[in-house]
Amino acid sequence: MSEGALVALCAALIVVGMVGIVIPVLPGLLLTLLAVLIWALATGGTTAWVVFGVAAVVFAAGVTAQFLLPGRRLRAQGVGLGTLLVAVVAAIVGFFVLPVLGAPVGFVVGIFAVEATRSRDRAQAWARTKSALWAILHSMGIELITAFVIAVIFVVGVVLT
Repeated sequence: MSEGALVALCAALIVVGMVGIVIPVLPGLLLTLLAVLIWALATGGTTAWVVFGVAAVVFAAGVTAQFLLPGRRLRAQGVGLGTLLVAVVAAIVGFFVLPVLGAPVGFVVGIFAVEATRSRDRAQAWARTKSALWAILHSMGIELITAFVIAVIFVVGVVLT
C-alpha cells in the first residue's frame, strides 16, 4: 500500500471514529487511536512511535476524564450507577423497538422511571433526568475533543515523517 493510501485510510478511520462518538454504534475513540496505531506500524521509525505514544497518552487522559468529570455531577444530583444501568438497558430495548430513535428515548424514559419510582416526585425525577443527560453530553464532548486532539497529533505526525 502506498504511503498516500495509508494516510487516507487512517484519516478515514479517524473520521469514522468521530462519527461513532456522536452516533454510538462504533467505539469511536478507540477507533481513532487504532488508526494512529495502524499508521505507526506501517510507517515505522521513532517519529511514528512517538506520535502513537503521545496519542495513547491523550487517549488515556480523555477516557479518564470522560468517566470522572460527568460522574461527579451525577453523584451531586443523587443519580446512582443503578439508575444508569437501567437506563442503558432501556436504551437497548428502545433501539430494537424503535430503531435509531428508540435508544435515546429509552435512555431518557429509563432514567425518569427509576428516579420517579425512587423519589416519588416527578419534578425531582425530571431534574435528575436532565442532569444525567447533561452528564452524557458532557462525556460525549470530552470524547470528541480527545478524538480531535488525536487527529491533530496524527496530522502532525504525517507532516513530520
